[in-house]
Amino acid sequence: MVIALHLVFCGFQNTHNMKQVLLSVLFIAAAISGYSQDLKLPALSPTAKISQDFSTSSIEIAYSRPSMRGRRIFGDLVAFGEVWRTGANSATKVKFGEDVTVGGQEVKAGEYALYTIPGEGSWEVILNKGTGNWGAAGYDKAADVARFRVKARGTERTVQTFTIEISNITLSSCKIDLSWENTLISIPVKSNNEERLNTAIDKAINNPSIPYFQAANYYFETHQQTEKAYEYVTKAAEQNPKAFYIFYLKARIAQKLGKNREAIEAAEKSIELAKGSAFENDYKRNNRKIINALR
Repeated sequence: MVIALHLVFCGFQNTHNMKQVLLSVLFIAAAISGYSQDLKLPALSPTAKISQDFSTSSIEIAYSRPSMRGRRIFGDLVAFGEVWRTGANSATKVKFGEDVTVGGQEVKAGEYALYTIPGEGSWEVILNKGTGNWGAAGYDKAADVARFRVKARGTERTVQTFTIEISNITLSSCKIDLSWENTLISIPVKSNNEERLNTAIDKAINNPSIPYFQAANYYFETHQQTEKAYEYVTKAAEQNPKAFYIFYLKARIAQKLGKNREAIEAAEKSIELAKGSAFENDYKRNNRKIINALR
């Protein structure tokens, strides 16, 4: 627009020519404006989101991922002994779908900012209510809900981009792993779900649609109430006498209880029922291991 006015004052007396120039200038201005709005450049610290099923709910993590880019990280770019946003840009956020124990401390279901204080041999891990903070700015120790220490381990592999992962997942525990450069820390998370799930199973067993197989499998995998697991898997097999996977579970539970004859019978039944299925070879191999171990 400034160019057009300049051209007018420079002596364009022909109205037709002046209109053409003005239209050209406006077109160029619109094009430049459009390019500036559509321009998207690679982020130095791109955002990432993790959603992991855990226990009977989930853990969700949102964070930004800075890269080394030739820099020395811990003890330099990220200072030892100071609160770190544990990533880049806004505060890293962790959301627990149920009450958990993190680093041995009880944490209610909800979303929290994850802060850390890196050290050479160990880190302090902090869960804080300040989820709206930009990095460490605005961090208030009074808003902490949990604070504990974990060991820092060296890694042979260099991790170029800051990474958060959820690993070692069991029915009631997992770890949140933070790795960057040649350092790894693992944050232990535990769901106190045993009593709650046992109550839920007992309640579900009394319903018309009885989840005998699921209950038996849960009790077997958590190494509790094995006799009840055998009772339930036997009832599951009666409900679904052609399910080879149920008889395989029955063989495993019977083997654990020392019911050798029942274990062999269930394993042989599982092999027979699995014939012709896509899983025939797998079930034949696994059931044979039980049979060979007991004969």
